Amino acid sequence: MKKILAVSGGIDSVVMLHYFSNDPEVIVAHFNHGIRPNSSDDQSFVSNLAKKYNLPFVTKDAHLGGSASEAEAREARYEFLKNICKKEKGKLFVAHHRDDVLESVAINIMRGTGWRGLAPFNDPEIERPLLDWKKRDIYIYATKNKLSFRQDQTNTEDLYLRNRVREKLTFIAEDQKQQLFDLYKKQSSLYLEINHLLAQIAAAPKQYIPRDIFAEVDDNVSLEILRELLKNENISQTRPQLLRALGAIKTYQSGKQFPLGKNAYIKISKYNFSIKKAKA
Repeated sequence: MKKILAVSGGIDSVVMLHYFSNDPEVIVAHFNHGIRPNSSDDQSFVSNLAKKYNLPFVTKDAHLGGSASEAEAREARYEFLKNICKKEKGKLFVAHHRDDVLESVAINIMRGTGWRGLAPFNDPEIERPLLDWKKRDIYIYATKNKLSFRQDQTNTEDLYLRNRVREKLTFIAEDQKQQLFDLYKKQSSLYLEINHLLAQIAAAPKQYIPRDIFAEVDDNVSLEILRELLKNENISQTRPQLLRALGAIKTYQSGKQFPLGKNAYIKISKYNFSIKKAKA
């Protein structure tokens, strides 16, 4: 399988490229967003690196301009990268590391996201081989291997929220950072388990949801699955309400119903249950 390495020219992606430089399946991909005046220099730098390692190189000039937002640039970049993956029947590799995880979790918490905000970087179509690396590990690797890289001047500008968060994280003790990263790993595992079970449920006839799924998994997983199922029906429940509903799903005998407020209920059968809207 082809490995499509997203290489910006910064230290993280340069380290990733060096790590895989002897892999004949690698294709080096660079997206020139055209936001900074010197972005073409990054493009030339990555092109030369690909030649040095004797690896194929693909690129795109986007000319987004200085007014483009971070979100616009990211969306355009990933569209380009995923198109390359589709064309080459390969998988995308990006150079996110542990500190990127901590920054994203902190930003998501600041924005008030739910538990999923504690589990970023969970796209199964993307490989992140440096995810367990700390930023200092990347600097050590680059120093040992005498790697040159490009510096993105915008990484030090207070204009961007991520840069401000990155600065704040420098004052957090290493053991606290590790605790946060361990929490991320737990939440990521939970995220994947929930998505897997939701896919199983989605494959079943809509009116029949297997009860045994909820008997086999942890209550925290069950609650999030149930919350998602009810959300799809525009039904909102508090955690205590969800716990009571979960208890009914697990213990009620066939033929019984559990109310979800005035306008909906859960109908229990021997092996399945269904979510029903009350007739007006």
